Amino acid sequence: MSPFLFWIFALLMLVFGAAVVINRNPVASALSLVVSFLGLAALFMSLDAYFIGIIQVLVYAGAVMVLFLFIIMLLDLRAEEERRINWVASVGGIAVALILLIQILLVIGHFKAARQTFPPLAGSTIDDVRNVGALLFSNYNLPFQIIGVLVLVATIGVVLLSRRDPR
Repeated sequence: MSPFLFWIFALLMLVFGAAVVINRNPVASALSLVVSFLGLAALFMSLDAYFIGIIQVLVYAGAVMVLFLFIIMLLDLRAEEERRINWVASVGGIAVALILLIQILLVIGHFKAARQTFPPLAGSTIDDVRNVGALLFSNYNLPFQIIGVLVLVATIGVVLLSRRDPR
């Protein structure tokens, strides 16, 4: 991956990671977290860790975020009320973040190995996805099926518990 794409995806993760914390609307915050997860998956893909990148998209950006959004909608959370911003705490937090950034840059500047690029990784001839799938469906087939049934029962239970009786 070119350094340009690395910086684009890293910046995407940082901006949307900050948006998760800054947003007052929980749905917008959860959707910002999805975009941050997608940027992380792209960085994994750039490291030739395709399986981890795909799992990142499927599990975290897919299933976990659907669960988060379902809980947010179930609890009927509203956006936080407008309240005054504590400027002293905000300025203090920004000052601490800047001091930490300066410290990191100073450490990287004095650490010789941090200024060098990593050599390219050796290509792997082992197919990770095939090995994980074969292991999952041969040695761990019963636990895999049990977890699937537990997730189904939990989903049905949540739907039944969240159902409101018409009055």
